[in-house]
Amino acid sequence: QVQLVESGGGLVQPGGSLRLSCAASGIIFKVHTMGWFRQAPGKQRELVATITTGGSTNYADSVKDRFTISRDNSKNTVSLQMNSLKPEDTAVYYCNARISSYPDKWGQGTQVIVSS
Repeated sequence: QVQLVESGGGLVQPGGSLRLSCAASGIIFKVHTMGWFRQAPGKQRELVATITTGGSTNYADSVKDRFTISRDNSKNTVSLQMNSLKPEDTAVYYCNARISSYPDKWGQGTQVIVSS
């Protein structure tokens, strides 16, 4: 069955860095647009970044120039390098796999807490 498994979350001080990873199985990874979303307490889930099958990237304005999304089609993984973290980046981060005409696939989420 489809599995998206996130890892790499944790507690980090403001200004610090974290790298999230998502390992996909049960899908043809290379044909999916992959993305990261996040949901903070009391807020709606929001887009963080996406990367298409061709490697084109898109970022939320709030994370541009701080976060970098990348994918490795040989390992079926997508990563999110997060630098210069701010307290407002605190959220549960979810991996997403998307392809037209099919429902989105989601991971279980990984918690990121940015606090001193």
